[in-house]
Amino acid sequence: MSLSRRTLLLGAGLALAGCTPRRVEAPAELVLATGPEGAVFREVGGALAAALAEQLPGTRVTAIPTAASVENLQLLRSGEAQLALSSLDPIDDPQSVRAVGRLYDSFMQIAVPAASPIHTFGDLRGKRISLGPIGSGTEFTAKRMLEFFGLSAMDERMAHVVASRRVAEGSLDAMLALTGIPTPAITDLQGNVRLVNIPDEAIKLAEKYKGPYIPATIPSTTYADVPANQTFAVPNLLLARESLSADVVEVVTRTVFTETARIVEGHPEASRINVRTGIATGLVPLHDGAMRWFRSVKR
Repeated sequence: MSLSRRTLLLGAGLALAGCTPRRVEAPAELVLATGPEGAVFREVGGALAAALAEQLPGTRVTAIPTAASVENLQLLRSGEAQLALSSLDPIDDPQSVRAVGRLYDSFMQIAVPAASPIHTFGDLRGKRISLGPIGSGTEFTAKRMLEFFGLSAMDERMAHVVASRRVAEGSLDAMLALTGIPTPAITDLQGNVRLVNIPDEAIKLAEKYKGPYIPATIPSTTYADVPANQTFAVPNLLLARESLSADVVEVVTRTVFTETARIVEGHPEASRINVRTGIATGLVPLHDGAMRWFRSVKR
């Protein structure tokens, strides 16, 4: 056996499936690409990495900060990461990656100061806005929206936490954030922020791009003193390199869907992770190891 690999005993997950525990080779290191400061990917990814470290005691599991989806896909394809979080819409070649499962949905949130004159998506024309970090899912979707609806603005790229500070100080008119709810960057603005409703844009995007966009409502209980918001949601997936062994991905899948309570401690959005929706990964095929685990719990 190579010195770069360690052997672990896969027990609890197989016991759930009524199988005899067997030995599984795990890599010496697993890198999980997450997201930027102030985003849910960062928090959920960190909690997941901690849970995986316990399930894979011979493996060093590292959650690395990134700009999010677009950069994560690049890291996964280059082999610099073996696991990655990504929203569904930037995955332009679904057959080039494999899914561990669908986790939760991100919501497009357009945050403006409470007293702002911006009330519609069209009101963003010519304004100073943040499209999220370079290489993020927010940037990808926001650019798509601006182009699709023929809108030009003084757009900048920055982390959500930086954008929220600039919205608060008045040097930015609005920030766009495609992330889970509640997102820390917007929570920090509570009492001084409003979300822009985009119901028509949500429907038109869903009609134009079949699959990734789902008209949705952010509940009024999400942020203090912020009314319910009409927007759209995008599914988020946990992805794995196809070359990662099925045995290891089976452990990863089991951890994701049976350690939900622990991951919820990192962020309440993780409470939406469940087996029933986990296989709904759109056009992205499940990794063989994930498929094995899902089949085992449905017998």
